[in-house]
Amino acid sequence: MINLFEYQNKAKIQGSFGALEGLLDDIWNKRERSSFYSDEEKDTVESQRFLQFLHQSNEIRANKYVGVIHFGDKKINLLPKIFYDQNYEYSENGVAQIQNHVLWWLSYCRKIKFPKYQTSMGNAKSDFFEVLIYLFSKYTRELLSSTIYQQYQQVDRELSFIKGRLNTSTYISQNLSSGNWHKFNCQYDLFEIDNEFNRIIKYVSALLLDVTCNDENKQNLREILFILDEVSDERATAEQCSRISFNSMFGAFETVRDYCHLFLQNCVSLDYKNELKLFAFLLPMEYVFEDFIFGFIDKELEGVVS
Repeated sequence: MINLFEYQNKAKIQGSFGALEGLLDDIWNKRERSSFYSDEEKDTVESQRFLQFLHQSNEIRANKYVGVIHFGDKKINLLPKIFYDQNYEYSENGVAQIQNHVLWWLSYCRKIKFPKYQTSMGNAKSDFFEVLIYLFSKYTRELLSSTIYQQYQQVDRELSFIKGRLNTSTYISQNLSSGNWHKFNCQYDLFEIDNEFNRIIKYVSALLLDVTCNDENKQNLREILFILDEVSDERATAEQCSRISFNSMFGAFETVRDYCHLFLQNCVSLDYKNELKLFAFLLPMEYVFEDFIFGFIDKELEGVVS
């Protein structure tokens, strides 16, 4: 495990880490475009800005992003610089405390749709990314165990009876002309479990199952995938999450949607020549901290922000 603080310390890289720079370039170019990135970062910069690669000394250094990078069997924690002390040797528990601070900051952010659902984190014995997976998987599994999100979907099917609206032109051209007059091309609404939102949940759960190392997280995610077994497998994006809204009956699913949005907007996972797997969850620190300051003042200091 490597711990890097924004613009502070450096770490030696060796062996397969030589492929890391190219993979991070891929992540940079495949990232979701969001309000966090400046116009320059969105449109003109093609090389990654997550890490600095110091080729002469064979070292890496963190830029302004915080989060975690899984590269093969290695993990790189990118941490806020305000916690850096060059004379202190950071233990796993010390890093976990820093990451809990980041989670606390996120709870006040407005630009990042951090879910409002809170629970005890004492049982989640891992880094903050694993804690996020724990919160998502536990909440979603418990919700799906009692309520399945279903949505009316418009379907076109050939039936032996008329249901909904008869597609007259199709019926005449395809059925009457071929002698299948007893079959009707109908269009109607069906209350379906296989809808866009459930496909998003399934995609995110499969993505996280592939990268989590926590047994409880794996169990929760497998149960989610079992419940949604009849749902189609499709790739999802953060933009899809932004378009989804719920009526009061399904209001509890807003938290699940916000978790999915958080992961899809800030995660990238890819394979490299079927040999190395890279996963990254990265947030631009200056926006996180600015958003936290404003959100904290807005929520906790009455009358300061109008």
